[in-house]
Amino acid sequence: MNKLNHVAIIMDGNGRWGLKRKKSRNYGHLKGLKSVEKVIEIAIQNKIPFLTLYTFSTENWKRPKNEINFLFDLIRNSLKRNLKKIIKKEIKINIIGKKKGLPKDIDKIVKYSEKKTKKNKKLTLNIALNYGSKEEIVSACNKLLKQKVRKVKMKELEKKLYTRGVPDPDILIRTGDTRRLSNFLLWQLAYAEIYFVKKMWPDFNQHDFKKIIRQFFNIKRNFGNVN
Repeated sequence: MNKLNHVAIIMDGNGRWGLKRKKSRNYGHLKGLKSVEKVIEIAIQNKIPFLTLYTFSTENWKRPKNEINFLFDLIRNSLKRNLKKIIKKEIKINIIGKKKGLPKDIDKIVKYSEKKTKKNKKLTLNIALNYGSKEEIVSACNKLLKQKVRKVKMKELEKKLYTRGVPDPDILIRTGDTRRLSNFLLWQLAYAEIYFVKKMWPDFNQHDFKKIIRQFFNIKRNFGNVN
């Protein structure tokens, strides 16, 4: 049976889900929080050590200002309101992405959340915030250049990525019936099993997640070998 260490999710379709119900895009983002809670619970139940959620990309700054502000309000309020519960459930918060450029209070809240949960070991929840994979790889290369590295080695570059110390995802799930990676974990997803789901994120439930996990355990993974 395959070992499942890390699931990454592109939580797509919130805005379209809200508009489809003759509500706002922000309404869809709000309802999407319920699906976040569901996948966290299933990850803990299945003893999956790492879960990464694509929360706000470097490209999301192009969205309308009111939507950006609403998304940051959701992040801000969710962390404040749920921090005690997060600590009790032994969830470690880990922010991956470019912290420079984030609103100052968001930066303060995420750093505080990371500090308060750093000893938790049941689940590491990677929140991809102001994250772009191309920027991450370029940033890693620039860090090596500053160290005057003459020859870049794969392992050394990986140590400079935002995900250093985190195993590569075994599974990528993207909801919203869109089939692309959207600048998410391009380096880390090299050998991930990819599941594109037609449902929009607010409709994604425990049954959907469990079904993907079961399918993963039945896949033969060779990683280039012939067995």
